[in-house]
Amino acid sequence: MSGIGPVTPDARVEEVAGAALWADAAEAPFLVHRLARPPEGRRWVALATAELDGVVFASLSEAGIGHIDLLAVDPVAQGRGLGRALAVAAEDWLRSGGATEARFAGHPPCYAWPGIDVRYTPAACLAESLGYDRYSVAWNMTASSAGIDGADPVPAGVTLRTAPPGERDEVAAFVRAHWNDAWAWEAEQATGCHYAVREGRIIGFAAWGSRPSWFGPMGTAEAARGLGVGRLLVRRCLAEQAAAGLARVQIGWVGPIRFYARVAAAKVERVFWLYRRPLR
Repeated sequence: MSGIGPVTPDARVEEVAGAALWADAAEAPFLVHRLARPPEGRRWVALATAELDGVVFASLSEAGIGHIDLLAVDPVAQGRGLGRALAVAAEDWLRSGGATEARFAGHPPCYAWPGIDVRYTPAACLAESLGYDRYSVAWNMTASSAGIDGADPVPAGVTLRTAPPGERDEVAAFVRAHWNDAWAWEAEQATGCHYAVREGRIIGFAAWGSRPSWFGPMGTAEAARGLGVGRLLVRRCLAEQAAAGLARVQIGWVGPIRFYARVAAAKVERVFWLYRRPLR
């Protein structure tokens, strides 16, 4: 199908995304804004149909992995093959950039979702019809912030601190040293960021608001695990989110399900399928 080309993400693109993404309509403008402002150096593109009734975002990793980050077709235009045409156009762009594989999967740290939300059934059907294989599953958990005040007792020798925006170099360096650049970028971009210190050294951190209602990332240095620092930092963030009017919080792309179930009574709510296929 002809007529698909680059587009500047703007209010029109946000409108298409909001119409198509019924489960994420409220966050659609933020998602478009987020994908259009990735970390410095990332190669990405937004492509749209001639009538601007469909849009796709794609990005390329340094390892040559291509990602289809967001695909949306206005409901009134669905059933005409636009989703397939947009996906193929994104694959062509990725291939031209040297990608050897394409994925319907999150491209940390700047991504819309870990993969395809299972509730978006047409998107999963499209991926499979294009020859993508489901290779992993991810999930988000949901926690209530109600009744959490963040004033839990702190272990002896540990101090909890807040890192305001623009003053997170030390926290980012800690996160980068213990985890990765992706988490460090998210911590820097987040609305709120808290950390724990013992004997003058950072031993844990937690952030929220890298997207409006989400919590994460968070982590505790291996040598400090077992002190309860992670629990304190999670609940401190949840209390801050409650104060910001967020009664329900999504914990994104969760690893330790039992940890969040225990410290925040969180429950698995959203499930995502991750797809990939080679590009030849």
